Amino acid sequence: MEIKPIRNEADYKKALERLELIFDAKRGTKEGDELEILSILIDKYESENFPIDMPDPISAINFRMEQMGLKQKDLVEMIGFKSRVSEIMNKKRKLTLDMIRKLNASLKIPTEVLIQDY
Repeated sequence: MEIKPIRNEADYKKALERLELIFDAKRGTKEGDELEILSILIDKYESENFPIDMPDPISAINFRMEQMGLKQKDLVEMIGFKSRVSEIMNKKRKLTLDMIRKLNASLKIPTEVLIQDY
């Protein structure tokens, strides 16, 4: 077991290849320990080099609605009038704190996503 820092794309590919070989290693074994450490290094490299931005609030709402099979009319209870839902979903009006709380509770969208500016 020779573990090295992942500093570039070549190191990253090599680490992924090794990870694939030892993927089914049992915990507490030499390969199991290598798997755990390699996973941490790969995760760190990916976080630094391939960051994933949070979606804007409206995209997150649309995605969650699609997952749950909801339509815009289903948001009336959380947002208000049908016209207000339309304004929000077309980015003509901003979400209020009360709307954010209701959307978080009903759709389980993290508040960190909903409070972002758009």
